[in-house]
Amino acid sequence: MALNVPEGSLFGFLGPNGAGKTTTIRVLLGFLRPSSGRAAIFGKDCWRDTRQIKADIGYVPGDLRLPSWINGRKALSIFSSVRGRDMVRHGSELAEALSLDLSVKVRRMSRGMRQKLGLILAMAHRPRLLILDEPTSGLDPLMQDVVREQLRGLSRAGTTVFFSSHTLSEVDALCDRVAIVRQGRIVADSTLAELRRQAGHEVMIRWRREAEPPVPEFLAINTREPRVWHATLKGEVEPLLRWLAGHPVEDLMIGRPDLETLFKRYYERSER
Repeated sequence: MALNVPEGSLFGFLGPNGAGKTTTIRVLLGFLRPSSGRAAIFGKDCWRDTRQIKADIGYVPGDLRLPSWINGRKALSIFSSVRGRDMVRHGSELAEALSLDLSVKVRRMSRGMRQKLGLILAMAHRPRLLILDEPTSGLDPLMQDVVREQLRGLSRAGTTVFFSSHTLSEVDALCDRVAIVRQGRIVADSTLAELRRQAGHEVMIRWRREAEPPVPEFLAINTREPRVWHATLKGEVEPLLRWLAGHPVEDLMIGRPDLETLFKRYYERSER
């Protein structure tokens, strides 16, 4: 299955350690040459045309490192010279939004502050493509919300955001499409809404007493405890509600699975 990232999308790229996420990012950035196949961004070859491609890319690596002597203002000035664009004005606006003091040197910054500076340097030139590898590590939950809102704004303006993270709840909250990679191969590539639709509903039933009825054919039991069933519903909700109406139900929860559940299912399915 080929990996295709729609322009302007908030795209989540998921997989455990060793699945091939970082290698894929390095191929896209022209740091590695593919041993087979082809990688292209903006219709250009990622290896042959990497210099032209990088002009319109922002990147935050998972192991972000910055010179200890530099401060935010100097970093924006240097990056402006390298890119041939004025990044200082927009970078200062981003710093204000992210509550970062640009006069502080990297050696005096906390991990979260360094991460903010990395994000600012990646976004200040308004790239066509933003590649992020664990971009909010080290940020508190409130600042993570601020970063997500900045990324949504970029997407609305036409920037494609390629987002790799182990924090599945964050990808779930931000991205509208995901690809799941296992051992270097794409095992799923779809919108979150379509993945959830295909997965059915998650159901929790708590019975009033331990005398539970036989399991109907449209329920697949995942775990069964005294008086509590956790199951997956096959098909529509209405038959379940009709069936439950004749039984002693104390509590009921029905919902689509979250991204963590979908992720685990795809890996379990791939291992069979």
